[in-house]
Amino acid sequence: MDADYQRAKERVEDLKGFYGHLTAYIIVNVFLMVIYLFTTFPGFPWFLFVTFFWGIGLLSHGLSISRRGIFNKEWEERKIKEYMEKEKK
Repeated sequence: MDADYQRAKERVEDLKGFYGHLTAYIIVNVFLMVIYLFTTFPGFPWFLFVTFFWGIGLLSHGLSISRRGIFNKEWEERKIKEYMEKEKK
């Protein structure tokens, strides 16, 4: 039971970390866009570089979470059962 609890707690911590990363991404990029709009508009949209490259990092963070927490063996078994139930109906 302790090992199961610890694994679940680690998943929750990973998910909290991703949500924190996502929140920072949104806040900082909106702030940079506002700075762009008030200082250099209609110049080159430089803030898109930050948005794009940080977005790649955010995507990789999300994928690492999903591989460990969502698309595991338990998920596969649930989906198999779900599809089998649908085919019976």
